[in-house]
Amino acid sequence: MNLFEDLKSKIRGKNIRIVFPEGTDIRVLGATVRLKKDDLVEPVLLGDPKEIQKIAKEQGIHVENLEIIDPNHYDAFDEMVQAFVERRKGKATEEQARELLKNVNYFGTMLTYLDKVDGLISGAVHTTGDTVRPALQIIKAKPGNNLISGAFLMLRGNEKYLFSDCAINIAPTAEQLAEIAVQSVQTAEFFGIEPHIAMLSFSTKGSAKSDEVTKVQEATKLAQQMAPNYEIDGELQFDAAFVESVAQKKAPQSKVAGKATVFVFPEIQSGNIGYKIAQRLGNFEAIGPILQGLNKPISDLSRGCNEEDVYKLTVITASQTLI
Repeated sequence: MNLFEDLKSKIRGKNIRIVFPEGTDIRVLGATVRLKKDDLVEPVLLGDPKEIQKIAKEQGIHVENLEIIDPNHYDAFDEMVQAFVERRKGKATEEQARELLKNVNYFGTMLTYLDKVDGLISGAVHTTGDTVRPALQIIKAKPGNNLISGAFLMLRGNEKYLFSDCAINIAPTAEQLAEIAVQSVQTAEFFGIEPHIAMLSFSTKGSAKSDEVTKVQEATKLAQQMAPNYEIDGELQFDAAFVESVAQKKAPQSKVAGKATVFVFPEIQSGNIGYKIAQRLGNFEAIGPILQGLNKPISDLSRGCNEEDVYKLTVITASQTLI
């Protein structure tokens, strides 16, 4: 049984409610109809019902069985405003709350916070910032987490890897990199990846010297202290982390080099570029970013996604509600 069949078997029939703020997007509409038909989730679309139904009809998509909530005509809007003000603890007035909750991502995130739905997926139209900002302000990080990070599940045939952080933290400190590594361990295990964590750099075991290299070296030591029962090593170049013959030459004493399954990038630039090269040139399927460290599952699609990406990320998001 492959990864997605396994996850689908776990969530099927559980009536997991996932909200989609981008209810007028045809990729979202196509995926949610399939998800409902396959009895995997109960999709909740946000938007004007007439507009959604018009777009769906034009595309030959039947949305009659899907729940649609119009944020502009929501019976419990006043209660949501009060809950938002209370959650923001003085950082938003009632007037500001009413304005912000006109935004579908804020509205959908509040539905998640108030347990009206179990999770949220956005990003087909909106930027990562548009999706993540409400989550940071309302859902917030799990206890013990100081940040959230974005991991990509990289799939090709029977190969499964995790790339982090490719989406959220632009220039993480050594402490933040260490936390990203530990969060990634948990994500990898959840998806059946045996975690061998490589802290990536352009240097392997001191082959180059710079502040950037020192940061990864410090992050490696911290991550090893935080998760002593796991194999975490760095700093490693990608070839040393991935190719056994290169590992024998560059890092022969390493328990991770040559067999890494989780790759922690030193900053977002290399992470974002790296996963897209693997996706476009290496023909890996990139699922994510999966947001790590949040109190509830919120997922961010790429604006370049297709219907299948929406479908699969929903399966992953719904499965996270069972943790």
